[in-house]
Order: sequence, then structure tokens, then C-alpha cells
Amino acid sequence: MSDQLAEAGIELLEGFEPGQLELRADLYVIGNVVTRGNALMEAILDQQLPFVSGPQWLADHVLRGRHVLAVAGTHGKTTTTSMLAWILSSAGLEPGFLVGGVPQDFGRSALLGAAAPFVIEADEYDTAFFDKRSKFIHYLPRTAILNNLEFDHADIFPDLAAIETQFHHFVRTLSRSARVVVNAAEPALARILERGCWSERITFGDGGEWELGRDAPYLVTRNGRTIGELQLDLPAITTG
Repeated sequence: MSDQLAEAGIELLEGFEPGQLELRADLYVIGNVVTRGNALMEAILDQQLPFVSGPQWLADHVLRGRHVLAVAGTHGKTTTTSMLAWILSSAGLEPGFLVGGVPQDFGRSALLGAAAPFVIEADEYDTAFFDKRSKFIHYLPRTAILNNLEFDHADIFPDLAAIETQFHHFVRTLSRSARVVVNAAEPALARILERGCWSERITFGDGGEWELGRDAPYLVTRNGRTIGELQLDLPAITTG
């Protein structure tokens, strides 16, 4: 990210020294690496300066009014987010995106975009020291893709059930007109939806409405009916 910021002409200040307050920033966006006891954060609190979490800032200033497509799950978020952004871009829909990596097709990790679609990698890690909800709670997507769910982030979650609760909260924020695209072969995701889902569901994977063959070119079927073939430059892909 430091390279991308430099290429964009944005000055990077390393460290968390209280002297940075002399810059008189309009707002301090706080990442979840910052904890109580951080010298700069303590100075911000002492002086009652305005601050906000990164996900909340995104929700208020970038995502509001957009058709947000959020990609969640333990594995494959970066890849799926990049692929979805590229598909929409190739279709001429001029999407914005935020990816936790640098997609080779774009050469950058984020783009504001000129149209309504905005594709975002939706992480379940917590938001900030002052907001322990998962980051994706803030995004309020119109389309949510749930790829998979396994135990992860043992530093903040005691077990898989705790992560499932965060995913349940995520699903609870979706509107009735939203769409949940979910891996039908993932038991943890099935348990989440059983706890309540008020949006349209579309399933994929083994036993789902949409299925993908395991050998290239990949045969795409919907309810057993062949839709077409998919060719990818990725070395391998599976329906799970």
C-alpha cells in the first residue's frame, strides 16, 4: 500500500507520534491495528478530536447510494472480489472496487468507479478497538456472496460459532430486496441462514442451483440445465 500511496502522490507518515496532530487533520480514520495506549490515539482522545473507523468512513462516504456487492468468506475473498470487479468492468458497467490485494487486471487495489456498482472484499475481522463488530457489518450490500466459512482469526474469535454469529448479524442487515449468493455445500453457511434470512437466496456449488464442472473448460449448469462454458486463466477451480 505504501507504494500505491506514493504513486498517487500521497505523503506517507510512518509511526504514531502525537506530534502528527500539528497537521490539524479534519478527521482521523482509525484502523484496527491501533489500540488503547497508542500514543497518537491517546492524544486524539485527550483533545476530543474527531475520529472514525475505516469501514464506517467507507460506508458513509463511498458506499452510500451505491449497489454494493460484498464478497465474504474464509477463503477466496480477494480472488472472487477481483474477478467480479473485472467481469463488471469488462461488461462496461464502470464499477468501483476495494480489494485486499492488487489485481493484475487493474494494477491497483481500489477504484471509485463512475457508476452504481461497487465491489468490496468483506472481511469478518473486527472493525476497531472501539467497534468490535466485523468490518462487513458496515457495508449494507445489495448483493452478498458467501463463499465458505471455517474457523479463523483465533486471536479475536474463540470458536467457529462466534464467527457464525457475526455472519448472522451480516445477513440480518440485508434488505428484503437484497440477494444472498451462498455456497450450498458449506454447513456453517447453512446454519447461518437457518437463523434467519430475509433476502433472496441463490445457491451455488455441489447441490446448489448453479454448479460448475471440475475440469476446464468448466461447464456451467443451472438446475441441471447447461448454461454455457467458462474459461479462466486461473490454474484450477472447484465448486467448493
